[in-house]
Amino acid sequence: MDMLVLEDEKHHGAQSPALQKVKGQERVRKTSLDLRREIIDVGGIQNLIELRKKRKQKKREALAASQEPPPEPEEITGPVEEETFLKAAVEGKMKVIEKFLADGGSPDTCDQFRRTALHRASLEGHMEILEKLLERGATVDFQDRLDCTAMHWACRGGHLEVVKLLQSRGADTNIRDKLLSTPLHVAVRTGRVEIVQHFLSLGLDINAKDREGDSALHDAVRLNRYKIIKLLLLHGADMMTKNLAGKTPTDLVQLWQADTRQALEHREPEPGSEPEPGSEQNGLEGPAESRQEPPQLVPAQ
Repeated sequence: MDMLVLEDEKHHGAQSPALQKVKGQERVRKTSLDLRREIIDVGGIQNLIELRKKRKQKKREALAASQEPPPEPEEITGPVEEETFLKAAVEGKMKVIEKFLADGGSPDTCDQFRRTALHRASLEGHMEILEKLLERGATVDFQDRLDCTAMHWACRGGHLEVVKLLQSRGADTNIRDKLLSTPLHVAVRTGRVEIVQHFLSLGLDINAKDREGDSALHDAVRLNRYKIIKLLLLHGADMMTKNLAGKTPTDLVQLWQADTRQALEHREPEPGSEPEPGSEQNGLEGPAESRQEPPQLVPAQ
């Protein structure tokens, strides 16, 4: 029962249902009259709709403002700390970058993971900052602790224009990280179709293998990158090349299909549920010794 009704009964005693109905109808009429007057006062339903749109727009603007980084100061006084410099590369604050470099700071300043401002700006796609860093002598193939370069990070971020800029400044498009992954491997794994197309147009080694012996085609098949699979095949990717586990890309497709079928046929019943009638015959439930372990896929790098 509504708490307001309980409070009313407590202070005024219980009322008959008929009296409550009449009073309820009266409240509805008053509410309707008030609403009608409000509509007339504000100029009609259209104005109400416009007011609602304005409120929603204000909410959207407030949300966007809360997500945007604070604006850069007009003039930066005092030295810029290394941490502030690296953070500015992520947030796109050019004035902070310029002040740090103007004060003699190294463009190759890095954090504890050896990630430089060039790495960070490449991931975020801040072209002006990248140009400034390269102009001031940033090492284009500087490797972080995982041996990733700005080219690897640009592929992760999906910024083709950054890839082209780095390439024009002499970046190695075949450089390897600690997993022996090329930038092509990274672009395939992250599903960056345009970057993959660009790399293929350069005539890179399409069948280059990483530490596990996987080619770009292995990665594309394992991650179900359908468009990229087609691109790689059109550019002559080797369908029969084997990784260190002895699997070709085609084998990975068959393993995935077998694993999926095995999971569907031998799904475990939910705790406490009864086996379905006839499940002993159709393979949904049976003796443990009759069930085989599903084939294991080669883990993605």
